Amino acid sequence: MTLRAKILAYIIAVHVALGAAAWFVIDAWFNVSELRFLLFAVEALFVLSIAISARLMRALFVPIDVLRTGAELLAERDFTSHFAPVGQPEFDALVDVYNRMAERLREERLGAEEQHQLLEKIVEASPAGIVICDFDGNIARANPAAERLLTPELRSELATVATGESRLVTNRGARRVRVRRAEFRDRGFAKSFFVIEELTEELRLSEKAAYEKLIRMMSHEVNNSVGAVRSLLESSLRYAPQVGEADRDDFANALQVASARMDALNRFMAAFAEVVRIPPPAKTRTNVAELVERVAALLRPELARRAIALDLKLDDRRAFDVDPNQLEQVVLNIFRNAIDAVARDGAVFVTLRDGVLAIGDTGPGIAGSVRSELFTPFFTTKRDGRGLGLTIVQEILANHGLAFSLENRPGGGAEFRIAF
Repeated sequence: MTLRAKILAYIIAVHVALGAAAWFVIDAWFNVSELRFLLFAVEALFVLSIAISARLMRALFVPIDVLRTGAELLAERDFTSHFAPVGQPEFDALVDVYNRMAERLREERLGAEEQHQLLEKIVEASPAGIVICDFDGNIARANPAAERLLTPELRSELATVATGESRLVTNRGARRVRVRRAEFRDRGFAKSFFVIEELTEELRLSEKAAYEKLIRMMSHEVNNSVGAVRSLLESSLRYAPQVGEADRDDFANALQVASARMDALNRFMAAFAEVVRIPPPAKTRTNVAELVERVAALLRPELARRAIALDLKLDDRRAFDVDPNQLEQVVLNIFRNAIDAVARDGAVFVTLRDGVLAIGDTGPGIAGSVRSELFTPFFTTKRDGRGLGLTIVQEILANHGLAFSLENRPGGGAEFRIAF
C-alpha cells in the first residue's frame, strides 16, 4: 500500500470514529429539539475537517509527486524538463536546486555529445586507420581508412602486437603499414585500439632516393673506370705488332676479352640506370586485353618449350588510361616471374575482369621469409637475378596511380593483381 493510500485510510478511519462518537454523545445527552442543530454543526465540522485534510494531503503529496516525477525524468535521462514553484518556501528551494542540476546535466550532456560527434568525424575522416576493440580484444569498430587496409593477414598480425608497441607490417605483398597499439579506459575497464598508418608511398620514395643516389654514384665510378680501361686496351692493341708472333694471337684475344667485359659492365650499369630514368607515364586510351594478348603471343614459344599451360580469360575489353609501353614492360616482367616460378608441366593463369588484371601461377608461392623484401631494390631469389624487375614494376604502377598486390593463391602459387 502506498503512503498516500495509508494516510487517506487513516483520515477516513479517524473521521468515521469521530462521527460515531459524536452521534453517540448527541443521541445520549441531548433531546430531540437540540439534535437537529447539533447534527448540522457536526456535519459542518466534518466537511471542514475533510476539506482541511484534503488540502493538507495535497500540500504534502504535491512535492512528493514532483520528486517522483523528477526521479523518473532523471532515470530516463530527460534533462530538458523543469518544475515550477509550488508556493512552499522549503520545497521551492528544492525545486530550484533540481532545475539548476537538470540544466547543468543537460549542458554537460550536450557538450559531451558535441565532443563525441567531433571525435567521430575526426576518426571517420582520419587518413590513418583506427581500429577499436571490445573488452574481449575482438574488433568492434574500424574507420573507413582501416577497412581499406584490413586484410586477414593484417588482422592476425594485430593480435601479436603488444600494448605500446609500434611495428612495421607488410600487407598484401606490396603495401607496408605501421601498426601501433594503445589502451584507454571505458567504464573502468581497459580497451585496446590500433592506429594503422599507410607507409608504402613514403617508404617507396625514401628507398627510391637512396637507390637512385647509389646507382648514380656507381655509374659515375664505373663509367670513369671503364672509359680509362677501354682507352688503355685500345692503346695496348696498337702494340700487338711488336709482340712476338707466337704470342700475338693470345695477346689480341686477351685484350678483346677484356674489352668485351668492359662492354658487359657498361650494359650492366645501364640496366641499373633504367630504374632511375623511368619517365612519367604518357597515358593514352589503351585496350589492356589486347596488350596482354600481345605479350602472351610473345612468350608462347617459351611456354611451349617448357610445357607450361597458359589460361587466358580476358573478359573485360575496355580501354584504360595508361602508358602502353610502360604497361607492356610491367606485364612482361610479371609474366616472366610467373614462368620462372613454374616447374615443367605447370600453368600460368591470366584473367582480366571488372577492371582487375590478375596473373597467377602454380609455382611454390611466396615464402614468408621473403614476403617483406619482394619490392626492395636489388633483392632477388633468382640465381642470376639483379633484383630490379619488381622495383621497376612498382615504380611504373605507382606513377600510374594504380593499386596492386602480390599474394599467394589459395590453391597454391602466387598471383599479381593490378586494379585499373
